[in-house]
Amino acid sequence: MSKFNFDYYRRRAHAKKAGLAKFLKKVVRKKPRGLLKDVKLATEQTWAAVSCTDCGACCKEMTPTWKKAEVKRMAAHMGMTYKEYYDKYLYTDDEGFIMNDSTPCQHLSLKTGLCTVYELRPHDCAEFPHFHRKDFTDQVKEVFVPNMPRCPATLVMVERLEAIMKEKDF
Repeated sequence: MSKFNFDYYRRRAHAKKAGLAKFLKKVVRKKPRGLLKDVKLATEQTWAAVSCTDCGACCKEMTPTWKKAEVKRMAAHMGMTYKEYYDKYLYTDDEGFIMNDSTPCQHLSLKTGLCTVYELRPHDCAEFPHFHRKDFTDQVKEVFVPNMPRCPATLVMVERLEAIMKEKDF
């Protein structure tokens, strides 16, 4: 099997970002009937083509938001107090979100490219890249457009969604 080529997806995303962003803007404006069903189909097609475990860019380049309960659970798992874990790995941003203080994520194995605390990972990690959300159109500007160059799955899902909707003359 060939090595996953993240740079290929990044270049493709940058080349197509303006057009795909325009398509998504139209989706937000028109809110087509059956959108979530189309998103679901595009998502299924995406996961047949792209595997997160082959990429891991989100763990290498982005940081999740943490809830206090998640920090507490992770600290206990690591044999640390909340404060020790927070002080070692986290900070609170200007909006009040608890975030990793550096990338790659402290729980990413650089040898395997896999999460070492997968079952305990924050909700934000478990939900990424947020395709299934009922408020899909509310996520376009803040999540999907900026994530296309950072997440191959996001790029592929938006491409697939555009193809599905073109078949419907959207």
